[in-house]
Amino acid sequence: MRKNNQTYDVVIIGAGISGLVCGCYLARAGMKVLVAEQHFKPGGYCTSFKRHGYAFDAAADCFGGYRKGGTTRKILSELGMDTKIDIVRPDPTNIIITPDYRIFFWIDLDKTVKELQTAFPDEKNSLEKFFHYANDPYSASFVSVKSWTFKKLLDHYFTNEKLKAILSIPLLAVGGLPPSRMSAFIGIKLYSEFLIDGGYYPKGGMQVLSNAFAETLQIMGGELRLSCLVKKIKVHNNSITGVILEKGGFTPSKYVISNCDARQTFLKLLGKDKLPEDFYLTLKNLIPSVSNFILYAGMDQSFDPPVNTGAALFYSDHYDMDKAYLGAQKGDIEKYGGYALRIADDKSTINAIIPAPYKSKRYWQANKHKFLNRLLERITQYSIPDLTQHIVFAEGATPATLYRYTLNYKGASYGWAGTPSQLALPDFKKPSFMKGLYLTGHWTTLGIGISGAAYVGYDTARLILRQEKIMKHL
Repeated sequence: MRKNNQTYDVVIIGAGISGLVCGCYLARAGMKVLVAEQHFKPGGYCTSFKRHGYAFDAAADCFGGYRKGGTTRKILSELGMDTKIDIVRPDPTNIIITPDYRIFFWIDLDKTVKELQTAFPDEKNSLEKFFHYANDPYSASFVSVKSWTFKKLLDHYFTNEKLKAILSIPLLAVGGLPPSRMSAFIGIKLYSEFLIDGGYYPKGGMQVLSNAFAETLQIMGGELRLSCLVKKIKVHNNSITGVILEKGGFTPSKYVISNCDARQTFLKLLGKDKLPEDFYLTLKNLIPSVSNFILYAGMDQSFDPPVNTGAALFYSDHYDMDKAYLGAQKGDIEKYGGYALRIADDKSTINAIIPAPYKSKRYWQANKHKFLNRLLERITQYSIPDLTQHIVFAEGATPATLYRYTLNYKGASYGWAGTPSQLALPDFKKPSFMKGLYLTGHWTTLGIGISGAAYVGYDTARLILRQEKIMKHL
């Protein structure tokens, strides 16, 4: 092996939001940090790109946790980034549409609750109790429902089946699971961080947020290498010794933090032979979250949509979330029955997204355009009647596309599926069997969404700084 002349305290594999946050805190504390990213941009799913003069967000199109005391606000403030990014927030932030209802989520939570109470007067008191619980910023209060499904939590508060479905539609779209399968903890955190305190957007696109973290990392003294693939994590006597870079050879490091797919981390980079048998069996049986099909459409200057710009719109033509989930698993758009979309404030672009199975690269080569056209037809039918008349450019990203750019197992959008049995598993953040190895991000079975990933990055840094006895920097 060719040895790199550089020796680092920490090598972070992957420049997703969690890896960048973690790197910023460690570099700020004086540790020598390298973040190695295989893509040519930082951010993971939180990136942007241009096609035919139009700017699109690749996957994530907003973030949450930015209220006073919120996770994202705390991190941006502590790292000195809050004054460098111009953050806007639409009002309403989210809109849920079904054949019978149109529910708006406003910045003013009381206004949202009153709107739901008008639509479902028999659930008036239950709605107040549910949203009071969901608005609790301290996750400790959610621990009591750790073993529950989100359906059990909804059943605890409500009796109206249509109301329970309406409250679940956004979670299926942004968490990939129906309430019968989703962890109540994950579901209530999505409500707290995404629906109640969500919709925040950095002017200029989501890449602005990732670039700001990357710039801060380097200001703090950390190093970021793009188009830099990590080939192997090196170990001696169950202790990390460094990594092998595709371009750079062996790079010594005391700690390695993986911000990439957990299967890739343990099976490819570390190696099955380094894993205890019980951990390997657990890893082998874990189920990844669903992937997504994403539509990017550039619109002409005369486009004047009949729906709110900036807000996330969630549409479903039925109330059976288990049926919708099975449809998503099979790639059946009609059975899934819905979509989520966001129109840019300047009306120049539309991003639409639906859960979709990975299947295979060959499957998506054969079905991509069929999927794209059917999604356009449904949006035209149910939300924007003259949509296709104004489209200048349309492209789609398949689960195979998402895999290609992130190397996430089966193009998974949210790490492991957020079921109760896959929540907060031991050894997926700090493996007990490997000294110096940590994981951060969605694949830890802890964080979901940008605010969740950011928090896990902060917490991983805190674990290492506690180990190094330099906690004064947090």
